[in-house]
Amino acid sequence: MSAVPAHTQFIRYALIGVVSNLVLYLGYIGLTLMGIDPKLAMSLLYGVGVVQTFTFNKRWSFGHQGAMGPAFFRYCVSYGLGYLFNLIALFVLVDRLGYPHRIVQAVLVLCTAVLLFTLQKLWVFRRPASATSVA
Repeated sequence: MSAVPAHTQFIRYALIGVVSNLVLYLGYIGLTLMGIDPKLAMSLLYGVGVVQTFTFNKRWSFGHQGAMGPAFFRYCVSYGLGYLFNLIALFVLVDRLGYPHRIVQAVLVLCTAVLLFTLQKLWVFRRPASATSVA
């Protein structure tokens, strides 16, 4: 990882996230208006979001210079955790408590984004231990 300051990383991550999530949320609304179950619509679009944001976040947000394979694996694991968080929250808040799915999903986009930034900053695109030690 380069010496990009954390606030710059967050701003870049947020810009990528805003554009990506706006497009994906509009897709979510379109799919649900066509009668697709909200959890299925979220699931289909979630995978699209993972693939479309990896390269931008690796290179631009975090300036990660490490190998792509291990970083992509960690990225997928972190997004898997984010997916489970989103799915469980939709189930509880929409199916069990009856809140409107459009509002719930809009709030969950923000909550999941914070979770994923934290995972990417601390784990996915972390600087290798050998790069942080002083010789």
